[in-house]
Amino acid sequence: MPPIHCARDARCPGGLKRLRKAALLCLALFSLLLAAVPAQALDLLRLDAQRSERGVLVNFETRFDLPAGVEDALQRGVALHFLAEAVLMRSRWYWRDKELARAARTWRIAYQPLTFSYKVSQGGLSQTYRSLGEALRALQRFSQWRIADQVSADEDRCYIEFTYRLDTEQLPRPLQIGIGSQPEWTLGVARTIALPD
Repeated sequence: MPPIHCARDARCPGGLKRLRKAALLCLALFSLLLAAVPAQALDLLRLDAQRSERGVLVNFETRFDLPAGVEDALQRGVALHFLAEAVLMRSRWYWRDKELARAARTWRIAYQPLTFSYKVSQGGLSQTYRSLGEALRALQRFSQWRIADQVSADEDRCYIEFTYRLDTEQLPRPLQIGIGSQPEWTLGVARTIALPD
């Protein structure tokens, strides 16, 4: 019986050929899995809503660290904007759900190289922090956020669609084009909760 040689163009026995195909398939699947893993997760630790005499109030708390590329851009003077949006909806069985109210809140974080500090702005207010961790903690939570006026008692099937994300639309245009589909720039979370009676 002549010796069996497996070269690139030579025919291999069936078992060895299948083994080589299986190994290549496993390698391809493994590389796809590594590419699909998100670079950074944004965790929503707490999200709750309540009705009060002031209206519908939302409380939330997130936790995340900036990915290396995002932190590098911040250190080089690019201001980052984080956007929280809440939409109060009423479910209807006979038609599409009705939007009752919509609210949005934006935080801006920027590095100040002359003072080696971070400035967090929200609305007309701003505060300076000595470290990035302190600055991130300031924009990762918010309490008693009024998203709507009082909702009548007969509107009992209400829910809130909540999103919190890094707003890449506020970045400078050249950077928006440059980040393209890089997963480290897609920090965000979305959740839907029922509005308690």
